[in-house]
Amino acid sequence: MSILDISIVNVAIPTVQNEFGGTTDEVQWVITAYALTEGVVVPVTAWLGDRLGLNRLYNLALLAFAAGSVLCGLAWDLNSLVIFRVVQAVPGGILPVVTLSILYRIVPRDRFGVAMGLYGLGVVFAPAVGPTLGGYLVEYVDWRLIFFINVPVGILGAVAAAMVLPRFPGVAGRRFDVLGFLTVAGGLFALLLAMSKGESWGWSSYRVLGLVTVSVLSLALFVVVELEVADPILDIRVFRYRAFTHSLALVAVLMFVMYGVLFYIPLFLQQVQGRGAFEAGLTLLPQALVMAVVMPISGRVYDRIGPRWPAAIGLTVTAAGTYAMRTMTIDTSREQIIWWMVVQGVGLGIAMMPIFTGGIAVIPMSRVNTASAFNNVVQRVSGALGLAVLTAIFTIQRAQQSAGRAALLPANTTPSTTTLHLGPTAPDGAALYATYRMTGLQVFVTAMDDLFLIVAALSGLGALSALLLRSGPTPATPAGFAKLGDDGADTPPGST
Repeated sequence: MSILDISIVNVAIPTVQNEFGGTTDEVQWVITAYALTEGVVVPVTAWLGDRLGLNRLYNLALLAFAAGSVLCGLAWDLNSLVIFRVVQAVPGGILPVVTLSILYRIVPRDRFGVAMGLYGLGVVFAPAVGPTLGGYLVEYVDWRLIFFINVPVGILGAVAAAMVLPRFPGVAGRRFDVLGFLTVAGGLFALLLAMSKGESWGWSSYRVLGLVTVSVLSLALFVVVELEVADPILDIRVFRYRAFTHSLALVAVLMFVMYGVLFYIPLFLQQVQGRGAFEAGLTLLPQALVMAVVMPISGRVYDRIGPRWPAAIGLTVTAAGTYAMRTMTIDTSREQIIWWMVVQGVGLGIAMMPIFTGGIAVIPMSRVNTASAFNNVVQRVSGALGLAVLTAIFTIQRAQQSAGRAALLPANTTPSTTTLHLGPTAPDGAALYATYRMTGLQVFVTAMDDLFLIVAALSGLGALSALLLRSGPTPATPAGFAKLGDDGADTPPGST
């Protein structure tokens, strides 16, 4: 539910702008404010989980998310909607982290792959379903329902969690690392803001370069602080576990691929082929359904043979599906695009959970909250960073190709109007406009094809890197894992 709200709002932006007014840049803060707040909140989730107890924090976050959704649905102008999106994003950033921590404590390690396959539906299914559901609600019902729909889910979820989940008592006496929080939150805020505003502000502008500099310095200071304090807000020593660090690198590759395709395919369908938001969203749905089927199966395979081969094979299939997209043209059928995305979805579904699970499985119980937080930070940052990098490349490629093609057109170009389907009596000005319009669309598609080639190459490199992952069945469950109804006491570090 919290991840769904990242993508479901995208399709409502034009409608929100029509109702509340404001510039495009101002309306985009409805999305940007949510992403920035989540990035700041995720690092503090590990401390909150230890302080309050995981089950209590989970229930509070669910109810708070439902309340924030109500406020967003009741917003009366653009400023109030942005403020309420910040309120909604605070519990929205907590939920994925605390969910993964609870899952790790409940499920035996030898069956963790299957459980992660189900957990992963939220990670990859929600972003794909968001445009479809949001497009339908915006076009045929009311845009405010994209927020109100969260309310019954949040209430029922909190009631079910209170009835079913075991108790996970908090850790008494743990101090809040103020300096660590300020440095990591400031660094992530600056980085995410630079990535989200780089296109509109200019990637070489002083504002973007200044934000990147602040981010690098803040995160470097964060590392120094966390190595010195007794109770770090995020214990960076988890990166000593090589399998965990390796898995995070591959998670970054997966997010880079997934968010890049999920952004540019709807953009192509709407801006180049003139399709509606709902129809563009429906194009993404088959891929999401395929991933929903494949991921639990991939989890079972992981439990038997480990992460190496599912990850390598899945990334190879992903590379193949993405590589096929490089042949896309203006006239490519929607059905062909769906098939390419289904192939890519099979690969992502095979690779995703073995990579996630193989990294978290090596972390001692006492550091699971921190590992979960880092996992979610990497997902958000790599998704935003990947989209920003692809957008920058796309912009450069588009500008270069536009300049090259414009130079080939004589100033008095008057192509045959019948060729452009404008009719034999169309004025020369309309024909010239149509020529430049068609050239612009061709440049758009060619630049996008170049992006898919880059993404395919990155997926191929990820497949080679995945061959270094562990092979073999998951280790057996250590003593002390919580079962439903237990008190959820932690296993002593090193008991695995």
